[in-house]
Amino acid sequence: MSNDYGFNRDDSPNKSNSHLQLPSPIITRRNRTASTSERALINPLVGGKIKSFCRAKGHGFVSPEDGGDDIFVHISDIEGEFVPLPGDEVVYRLCPIPPKFEKYQAVTVRIVHLTPEKHLKWDEPQTT
Repeated sequence: MSNDYGFNRDDSPNKSNSHLQLPSPIITRRNRTASTSERALINPLVGGKIKSFCRAKGHGFVSPEDGGDDIFVHISDIEGEFVPLPGDEVVYRLCPIPPKFEKYQAVTVRIVHLTPEKHLKWDEPQTT
């Protein structure tokens, strides 16, 4: 049974919230299989821009530079010292998402050009 927030009663990682379009379950670096990781590493680096990123929720989306659907990115796949902001240019690899491996998420995400706004480092407290 679920409560009004769409979470499982046991607060498991397979939380469901019907209005979000996130991979289920969310594939993080910790729970990605070795074969999935290998499959991602053979994919070429592609470019895009951060469309949105929420540090508190731990995820966001990248808009590919060649167009197409936005790509999900998890906090565990962001490399570097800065928290990404919308408009930051990034390079990443596409990782197929189980069970059918038809959808992708961005992994090994690296910011290559920061927007002019002040960027926080991961170890800095988040201001409200």
